[in-house]
Amino acid sequence: MSPKPSFHSLFSLLGWIALTAAFAAVGAMGSTQAPTFYAQLDQPSWAPPTWLFGPAWTVLYLLMAVAAWRAVRSTTLAAAPAVRLYLIQLVLNALWSWLFFAWHQGAWAFACIVALWLLIAATMAAFYRRDRLAGALMLPYIAWVTFAGALCFTIWQRNPGLL
Repeated sequence: MSPKPSFHSLFSLLGWIALTAAFAAVGAMGSTQAPTFYAQLDQPSWAPPTWLFGPAWTVLYLLMAVAAWRAVRSTTLAAAPAVRLYLIQLVLNALWSWLFFAWHQGAWAFACIVALWLLIAATMAAFYRRDRLAGALMLPYIAWVTFAGALCFTIWQRNPGLL
């Protein structure tokens, strides 16, 4: 049985949640017109409804933050590569929203999501080496981004005039 989390540990968890939420907010700023723009796009039949994205991303960001917290609970230098990977993938995650929804750059959005997927995989591996549960908590995220990548590519291809 794991020890009861200390106040410091819970404060650290709140910090990871806040940091992750800050990047989510930057991405959300690029998505302010997303519902309107998404509705204009020719979408495949398997595209999820617009209302699903908010709840899905809320859960994913929370899982990501908990994974990061678990992976770097010790402040040793060994955690630095995992932290760097996590932060870089957060940047790409936020950038994707701007590329796709704000700037309507389909090719760049797809390239970004491919790079994001690779960084998520590297982050998962780094987290897993530090804490198996931390790596496992990233599985829903990479699954969603895999789906999102296929959706991004398909929508980009179906909408050459808009993306």
